Amino acid sequence: MKNKASLGVMSLAMMSVVGIFTLRTLPLMAEYGLSAIFYYVLAALLFFIPSALMCAELATGWPKTGGMYIWVREALGARFGFLAIWLEWTNTVISFPATLAFIAATFSYVISPSLANNKYYMFSLMLMMFWGTTLINFLGIKLSSWFSNIGLIFGTLLPCLLIIVLSIGWIFSSHMIQISLSWRALIPNFSMSNSTFLVGLLLGYAGMQIAGFHAQDVKNPQRDYPKAIFLAVIMILFLSIFGSLAISIVVPTQTISLVAGLMQAAEVFFSTFHMTWFIPVIAVLTAIGSLAMLNMWIIGPSKGILATAQYGDLPEVLKYTNSKGAPTTILLLQAIVGTLFSLVYLFMPSVNSSYWILVAMSAMLTLIMYVLMFTSVIVLRYTQPDIKRAYKIPGGKLGVWLVGGTGITVCSVAFFLGFTPPAQLNTGHVGFYEGFLMISILLISVIPFIKPVMVKSQ
Repeated sequence: MKNKASLGVMSLAMMSVVGIFTLRTLPLMAEYGLSAIFYYVLAALLFFIPSALMCAELATGWPKTGGMYIWVREALGARFGFLAIWLEWTNTVISFPATLAFIAATFSYVISPSLANNKYYMFSLMLMMFWGTTLINFLGIKLSSWFSNIGLIFGTLLPCLLIIVLSIGWIFSSHMIQISLSWRALIPNFSMSNSTFLVGLLLGYAGMQIAGFHAQDVKNPQRDYPKAIFLAVIMILFLSIFGSLAISIVVPTQTISLVAGLMQAAEVFFSTFHMTWFIPVIAVLTAIGSLAMLNMWIIGPSKGILATAQYGDLPEVLKYTNSKGAPTTILLLQAIVGTLFSLVYLFMPSVNSSYWILVAMSAMLTLIMYVLMFTSVIVLRYTQPDIKRAYKIPGGKLGVWLVGGTGITVCSVAFFLGFTPPAQLNTGHVGFYEGFLMISILLISVIPFIKPVMVKSQ
């Protein structure tokens, strides 16, 4: 067969940046001030890069529709394969309300910034946007992809670069800086309650399977893929670090909103530089960019669940697609589940605490999923060594153990860290916080192991 590879190093790197980088984690890490740099670099070395290498080997060895479902199924069996794709789908659905809250809080700056703390405004607008983007995906992948690509460039990369440029101008204009810029400030406080937001950072770095799927489309995967990933890591680190610092430079740490921190910074910048007219413009652009990313993740994991159903591991009703090829039943199901999880905004003490508990739960489910994938890449080196992989983690079995072992260790530590309420937030009673996470994660994780009973009952 002819080599149809067409992606260059820069193309693959940009695809990775657009598919992974999100503005949502910037206010989260801005809470740490200058020490956010330490966390960003540490997470990149111990999680981001290992996950990219792992996904590349799996994607080029088993390039079938279904992604991680196929990878984990080949290594650990059908039940664990279903568990992996189930965790991806559920963690994505759970993260929808957090993403929607970020968008709703951002859009409030078009009307009135105080609405970002109004639970009922947030809940109502979140549902309107969620069901609206779900309906867009009923119209087919072509329209959905067009909306995502345009929105991500103009609504994610542009606003981030703009606040970075404004923050540089802020520093050189001798305005008051809200954080310490000393070398000592680079070293974080390593207490568990102070480091909890690291779990959310790992969620922001998850998604390298997107780049892994395209590793086989470059001319020389073994040479060009690592270059593309290294370039993507540099670009994502630049945007993440300087985007977070841009917020913490002008917004006092104790007043940073996890859902509206970006717009808090934008409001200070544009008011100071006499450009208040631009605040609604940047709010609309940022909201569109986040909606575009939400739109991309609404259809992505649902395709994985569809592939699982087509393999016979789920009830027949989930196989249904409309004339445009959209998995209608699955899209409706995830819209209903996402709506139910959005109700947490009406019962938690604040919008910030509601936002964080959903981010924490989504991140912890993601970490379990990544443990399964890191384990699979190790197992498959032993059970299926002769399968041709266009990209292979260098260093032989020692190399794959180093990458896989590092990923498993980091994911495990971060998972248990997630049960600690963050010192920066009022999350209510500790017992409720920990119990909610523990029971929810346990119930979600056991479902794949009772699936034979579910299917037989059809």
